Amino acid sequence: MRFALDEDREALRSTARELLTELCPASAVRAAWTGVPDDAAWNALADIGALAVLVPEPDGGLGLDETYLVPVVEEAGRAALPHPLTVTALVAAPLGVVGPTVATDLGAAGSVVASAGFAECFLLVSGGGLRLYEAHEVDVEPVETVDASRHCGRVRPRTGGRSVTEDPDAVAAAFDRGVLGTAAELLGLSRTMLELTVDYATQRHQFGKPIGSFQAVKHHLANARLEIEFAVPAVLYAAYAIAHGQPDASRSVSQAKWLAGRAAAVAGRAALQCHGAIGYTTEHDLHLYLKRSWALARAWGSADFHADRVAASIRL
Repeated sequence: MRFALDEDREALRSTARELLTELCPASAVRAAWTGVPDDAAWNALADIGALAVLVPEPDGGLGLDETYLVPVVEEAGRAALPHPLTVTALVAAPLGVVGPTVATDLGAAGSVVASAGFAECFLLVSGGGLRLYEAHEVDVEPVETVDASRHCGRVRPRTGGRSVTEDPDAVAAAFDRGVLGTAAELLGLSRTMLELTVDYATQRHQFGKPIGSFQAVKHHLANARLEIEFAVPAVLYAAYAIAHGQPDASRSVSQAKWLAGRAAAVAGRAALQCHGAIGYTTEHDLHLYLKRSWALARAWGSADFHADRVAASIRL
């Protein structure tokens, strides 16, 4: 079976890439470290329907499935978009929460909620279900994290909110979609880190030659590319499995997250090593993508969590 993007899905991805390249360059991500993210890219994604891909047409959405949205989320990862596209479009929208920027503690690492500093709504775990709170109905305690552009915080409700679902299956499906989106973002981040490193390796000269001509550097970059290419079909299949209700959907998203996390780790390590000392500085753009990958590797379940989940699913 071949998993690749058809013309319609590729067109949606290409449109998202063009918008994000223009409206969410590294300078915009860097600015989000010290202030609320600029909404230009977010609004442009909303205008092309990216936030409502999974919303039925009668409700004003595109009425498509996860296989259309995941390539867009990957592009958001590639750009290190500071807005919560995975939560808003993949997790909240299918639950009927459409329109606002949404943050959630479902899948949060250590109860630290990303986008808490500027989200319009909060989708929070309550008992076995999920409840929705407006921003004025919660208290947010800012938390310093490795990636300040995510504006993380601990969230405490001040009111009862409103119930979104009490169905454990719906909550489990929402978690799987969050894992899928995070895997796609990691894949995009891996591509950017590799591209930055290839560009640097062709420009940086040592002993009169580009460092990219040295075998050791080539091996680092080739290994990173291999990890990315191994992860791509896993992420695409996970999207297909969720979209078509396959019985292995949960296992597939865990495999995708593990492989995408490994790709990001290998690409990030290669990028840092090949850049040398300059890669360690906050002035270089690499750190924007590297630190985002570190944060997402632990969000929506760690590598160990997903490895155990896969093992349990095949009774190991």
